[in-house]
Amino acid sequence: PAEPTLLLRLKFLNDTERLARVRPGDTVGALKRTYFPGQEQQVRLIYQGQLLRDDAQSLAGLHLGHLSVLHCHLSPPSVTPTAPGTPGPRSPAPAALGVGSLALPLFVLLLALLWYLQLQHRHVFTATATTCLAGLTLLVTFVAFAMYRR
Repeated sequence: PAEPTLLLRLKFLNDTERLARVRPGDTVGALKRTYFPGQEQQVRLIYQGQLLRDDAQSLAGLHLGHLSVLHCHLSPPSVTPTAPGTPGPRSPAPAALGVGSLALPLFVLLLALLWYLQLQHRHVFTATATTCLAGLTLLVTFVAFAMYRR
């Protein structure tokens, strides 16, 4: 005859619940693989205040009844440190070396050069060009304050 099934209540920290249909002969590890695929290492199951550490333990050995509550804690995936000399996952370059961090100082330098040229060679700049230069200067100023205000 077929083994009877149990319904277990998986209760999460945010008070949400999920029903799990299991057999008493299933193991804790099988429950994790079935209901948390790919997250087996991050999920912690707690029954009657005890952390279920042994993935090989059967659910029957825990004396679970119909609609018993298993508390579930999902921890964020951990980053495994790599040994020196072994290639690990590529990490993004530090922000201090990025092109984006150089863009604003370059714009400021370019604007300073344009303002210098405008003051030294007024006859080359039309009123429209001077107005655009002033508007661009305002825009870069707002961007600079927005970036460095954080």
